[in-house]
Amino acid sequence: MYDNTIYQHLKEHRRLGYSSFHTPGHKCCGFFPEGLLDLDLTELPDTDSLFESSGIILEAERRLAQLFGAGASLISAGGCTLAIQAMLKIASARGKRVILGRNAHRSAVNACALLGIDPVWIMPHSSVPWFTGRVEPDDVEEAFEKHSGISACYITSPDYYGELTDIRAIAKICHRHNALLLVDNAHGSHLAFLERNLHPMALGADMSACSMHKTLPVLTGGAVLNVADHRLAAECKQAMALFGSTSPSYPIMASVDLCRSYLQKGGIDDYRALEARVDEIKSLARRQGLVVPGGECDPLRVCINTSAAGLQGDRQTEYFHGFLVEPEFCDGNNAVFICTPFNTERDMERLEAAISGLSVPCDGGDLKNGLSKGLILPERAMSPREAVLSDSEMISVECASGRVSAEAPCVCPPGIPIVMPGELIDGNVCHMLEKSGFAEISCVCTG
Repeated sequence: MYDNTIYQHLKEHRRLGYSSFHTPGHKCCGFFPEGLLDLDLTELPDTDSLFESSGIILEAERRLAQLFGAGASLISAGGCTLAIQAMLKIASARGKRVILGRNAHRSAVNACALLGIDPVWIMPHSSVPWFTGRVEPDDVEEAFEKHSGISACYITSPDYYGELTDIRAIAKICHRHNALLLVDNAHGSHLAFLERNLHPMALGADMSACSMHKTLPVLTGGAVLNVADHRLAAECKQAMALFGSTSPSYPIMASVDLCRSYLQKGGIDDYRALEARVDEIKSLARRQGLVVPGGECDPLRVCINTSAAGLQGDRQTEYFHGFLVEPEFCDGNNAVFICTPFNTERDMERLEAAISGLSVPCDGGDLKNGLSKGLILPERAMSPREAVLSDSEMISVECASGRVSAEAPCVCPPGIPIVMPGELIDGNVCHMLEKSGFAEISCVCTG
């Protein structure tokens, strides 16, 4: 019946039988009740309306707020992107200058351009150069001292490699300066349900965008905007309505509520029980001499550097496929694996077998010669909004040096732009674009 369609290809991929260490958190294991997709309805007199919720959706959101310990929790069927857009809309109404970590996702960058936000970039720091690193509280304080009129600070925590930022310390700094702390917690919805609550809302954040589908049993696209002050709920709903579809998916919204019920009826125990098993896998990686991110990290995410073990580039994914393991992300040097209670013990054993096949020579292998340049901060030529709305043209990367970027090019995952709209493209930018597989880039027209 189905031929040469997305549906058919997805069926073929499932038949490969890989262990899923990628999103979504439910791992396609049959968590949802049979017939969920038969409920693909729309706004009707008795089904409520997402952005004007007053019935079943409002009640679902009230229960979510209780689950997350938030003043309000607002459902998004448009992924974490919609929650991010809403957070930045709230910030822009209070002032157009916002501190952003340079490891911000493209959705935040594009929202800044649309909203006319003037980003104050701060660079993350890492004691292990292979990974993105964390925004440091001292740098946030310095940004407040150097720039006036800052309405908010926007932080990504955890990042794609699982590194956690000191949210508690940064929250105190923001509140001392009468600014909001907004956290892109796309990959950390589950952090509220571990032995130690590491969720941004428990650490003082004013808002967090949580992509529930990434690590919890929710259909792809299901997310939540958590808000500390319930008085902001109406304003946040208006902001979400500004960007969101007027036809949100009811199965996605229902899956968010099903996940909430699962967690409150024993699912939290499943996540806490998983911590010890994942820690065993991380310990195995360390015994093999593999470099892992330092400092406090997501307890349920495994990230290993494979370069020093001689596994780089396109060979990474091929290697793990040999063990029937599908990583969340391989960047040529590092491999990322997302673990949830819906991974089976067989999945864990496959991952352990793959890691056991990697080891680092006593001299450190290629590690000393292959340190990543990490994130860069090019010179700014114009505002992101001006660049995005300007006339633009596609230019080959090899000829783009000296031009101004009109877009936020990135590989997704992890979705972190190499250069931001309005920034000057130099030789370093061109090198990173080429390394990431870009042949062209949209540039602001000259003359």
